[in-house]
Amino acid sequence: MEKTETDVLFVRPGEGRIYALGRMNAVFKADHGETGNAYSVSEWWLEPRTSGPGAHSHEENVELFYVLSGVASILTGEDWLEAPAGSFVRIPATVMHDFENRTEERVGLLNVFLPGGFEENMPSIVKWFADNP
Repeated sequence: MEKTETDVLFVRPGEGRIYALGRMNAVFKADHGETGNAYSVSEWWLEPRTSGPGAHSHEENVELFYVLSGVASILTGEDWLEAPAGSFVRIPATVMHDFENRTEERVGLLNVFLPGGFEENMPSIVKWFADNP
């Protein structure tokens, strides 16, 4: 049974919809019907010395990042922030951004995308990473 935005949603560690992107993985915890496309929540895990998705911006979406583990390098506009575990970064709509792991330790990021619906892009993103290792 699918959960909706009016149901309590409980997702255990390791659960969610997993997308393999080379040396990076995304695990979506909530999106689509679970939130009424109001937001999406995902974890992004980058192996050591791994580039992220590439610099990009969203015309109408705000992104929130919370560093779960390691030290993430996060591009905000023209500046790279070195964000250790416990750091929070808000990226307003239209601001160029990216993230990567420049360290020897695995990096984990919690991402909230407002409004939601980002997961609809994941099949094409997975294909791009498969075609461009």
